[in-house]
Amino acid sequence: MADAKREIERKYESDDSGLPDLTGVGGVAAVLDKGLMELDAVYYDTPDERLADAALTLRRRTGGSDAGWHLKFPVAPGVRDEIRAPLSDTVPEEIAALVRSRVRGAELVPLVRLRSARDVRHLVDADGTLLAEASVDTVSAERLGGRGGATQWTEIEVELADDGDPAFLDRVEKRLRKAGVRPSKSPSKLARALEQTSGHRREKAEPAPPVTAGDHVLAYLRVQRDVLVELDPAVRRDVPDSVHRMRVATRRARSTLRSFRSVLDRTVTDPIGAELKWLAGELGVGRDQEVMADRLTAALDGVPPALVTGPVRERLAAWAEARHGGAQSHLTGVLDSHRYLTLLDTLDTLLAEPPLRKAAAKQPEKVLTKALDKDMATLSALVEQALGAPPGEDRDVAVHEARKKAKRTRYAAEAATAALGKPARSLTKAMKSLTTLLGEHQDSVMTRLTLRELSAVAHAAGESAFTYGVLYGREEARATQAEADLPGLWKEIRSGASV
Repeated sequence: MADAKREIERKYESDDSGLPDLTGVGGVAAVLDKGLMELDAVYYDTPDERLADAALTLRRRTGGSDAGWHLKFPVAPGVRDEIRAPLSDTVPEEIAALVRSRVRGAELVPLVRLRSARDVRHLVDADGTLLAEASVDTVSAERLGGRGGATQWTEIEVELADDGDPAFLDRVEKRLRKAGVRPSKSPSKLARALEQTSGHRREKAEPAPPVTAGDHVLAYLRVQRDVLVELDPAVRRDVPDSVHRMRVATRRARSTLRSFRSVLDRTVTDPIGAELKWLAGELGVGRDQEVMADRLTAALDGVPPALVTGPVRERLAAWAEARHGGAQSHLTGVLDSHRYLTLLDTLDTLLAEPPLRKAAAKQPEKVLTKALDKDMATLSALVEQALGAPPGEDRDVAVHEARKKAKRTRYAAEAATAALGKPARSLTKAMKSLTTLLGEHQDSVMTRLTLRELSAVAHAAGESAFTYGVLYGREEARATQAEADLPGLWKEIRSGASV
């Protein structure tokens, strides 16, 4: 089973002088010699180096105290999350799954071999507590598969101890700089090896700044595609909020295809939109449960103890855990499916060979404004329908439809912001306020459905259903308040939000 570790480290160029004395820096009471380690690592990637392009590193390493498979994800400069799995001859499935959104059907092959002689020092405080590990690494790098040459270098690496204060590394760096040691120009050993064994610096091509209407729409779509790919591993690892963020990116992409049909040919994009809708639905299985559990827990916390009868909290916790476990297993299956991976390939093709219509080549102001005006006209009709509907199921459905359209309008405004500036930002802000209000109403509707289910189960088990009724009444009041606030908010939006 793979485990995870947050790695915070800095790398520096080194010469024959080795590691300067760091005693006294930031509370360092002693520098302990831990001896020499011999490390041997083979780095894997696709033949076209997709992992390296994303600053990911996948290696199989022997030697040292952590032999095994290591997959590293960039978090921030000098910060990476390292996923580890036991040593084996082939890439472990739990590691392979975490790079599947990038690798897809390609093969992972040995790319570079790095052999390092690591001279290790422990920086400890007066109590002997480890503050950081500093090492001088003598590295030999070799391209594998007959694709390049070999190189070698020496570097200093300082890695913060678990739960250490990152400010400590600043103090160490100040001492190193004073001694003439300079930060490495490469973010990792692999990046340096790839550059020096290929004879050229790897440069990631950046898209040209958007000019036309089509450019702006595609730029926004490209961001959403990238978010999907980048969040895939986090969703598999059940990182908090990752499912929500991935679902939002899916909805943004789908909304963009629907709002800007004057730019992109819908005969091509409608099937893609249908697949994005499918993915958003699958992501919602876990997300909706997560939101519901948080809402019910917070609501129960607000109920006076005298009104809590029976094991309500225990039943709620059991319901949330059971739903979450099943949802996570299901979602992992979705991300491993041929359908999902094909969708990612289709989005790549759409961005590489976009089905542009005539309007795509025009200046963005007129084209994008017209699309936003159309969305606003449809939204206006839906809100008026919701305001005029009688209380009950008809109004609930009408409010939900208005909410979905408000979200689509918000995402369209986001896509147009780079071209339209302040008017699009104002519309985005207005739509965010509207979707928040309408979302509160919809959450109340769904929460009441869940409370009816939970109360029925509790009643069948011989438990009191009184508290579920209390929570139900409070949810009704929240929905009523949202309905009462809608006319004023909508009037404010209609008078101020226009492009």
